[in-house]
Amino acid sequence: MHVSSLHLQNYRNLATQSLNLSGGLNIFAGRNAQGKTNLLESIYLCASGRAKRAKYDRELVRFGEGDAYVQLTVTPGGVRVSPTQIAIHLRGAGSKGIAINGVPIRKLADLFGELLCVMFTPEDLRLIKEGPAERRRFIDMEMCQISRVYVYHLQTYYHVLKQRNSLLKSLRGNRSAAKQLQDTISVWDDQLAEHGAKIYDERKVFIESLSCAAAEIHGRLTGGAEVLRIDYRPNVFSGELAKKLAATLERDIVLGSTSVGIHKDDLNFTINGIDARTYGSQGQQRTASLSAKLAQIEIMTTLAAEPPILLLDDVLSELDETRQTQLMHSISNQQAIITCTGVEDVVRKVSARQSYNLFRIEGGVVT
Repeated sequence: MHVSSLHLQNYRNLATQSLNLSGGLNIFAGRNAQGKTNLLESIYLCASGRAKRAKYDRELVRFGEGDAYVQLTVTPGGVRVSPTQIAIHLRGAGSKGIAINGVPIRKLADLFGELLCVMFTPEDLRLIKEGPAERRRFIDMEMCQISRVYVYHLQTYYHVLKQRNSLLKSLRGNRSAAKQLQDTISVWDDQLAEHGAKIYDERKVFIESLSCAAAEIHGRLTGGAEVLRIDYRPNVFSGELAKKLAATLERDIVLGSTSVGIHKDDLNFTINGIDARTYGSQGQQRTASLSAKLAQIEIMTTLAAEPPILLLDDVLSELDETRQTQLMHSISNQQAIITCTGVEDVVRKVSARQSYNLFRIEGGVVT
């Protein structure tokens, strides 16, 4: 699949833009703060329903405007036979509207899988150094795109977690009420345990596949000098959550939040058996993060029977020559949309067999 056309109106600093993109390499060059990342983010929004750099939808609307629109066409590949149009209406006040082929969808889960993409930013190269929340987000975003069952369990889990936490806050300092509402707590606990077990099982399988693919890629990047391993570090093992929730109830009431569950899971990266977060050099951590990201692409391609669209936001400038070349070679069979400040550096890495479209962007205007 690939994005064949993109139309934007009042999205961040991009007033009105209509673009046709090739199914191969598309390069957007320009100085910093001209709108390059905004353009990539609009495509990511159509895949995930969420912007990577904004907490609220109103932040995506051009300053001084009341609404913003993003519309793109996905040309099929693999098993798909007809184009898909995704349209998102962002309101400065109120919730956004999403339509697929002109039909509004009620649930965000219905959007996942329509457009498969992996967005790679300089921040992703710090995946190992960041906190557990970033590593959970790293796996959840890709898993949601390839499994709507996972989306269902994840959304339900966090909805129940929110309800349980709200109840816990209301019980702080009110022990008599806590005893009366014990049955209510147990209802939430049962649901967390049920959906948490499903999430645990799917994460475990995905991370095992991720570790194998990343190890192979990392071996190539380091000339066989390093062995990368990615391990799942669950907060609670499958089948044990209900017992743990009951055991930590008193503490949770004091804290006003749920202290155990899959929302506390993490990943552990080791290089040659050594903890990469604690003892790895910056270069080793970046290479391991790159390996994990490239492994995501391989897994999504295998599971979806077609490669995802790759969004590279000024990543090449963060890598050395060897990593740049490896990355460019790995994206020769899929659509890639790349932003950069120095176009010559990118073009030098393009294979002689690769054609590319070059766009210039300045002040929110693309030519």
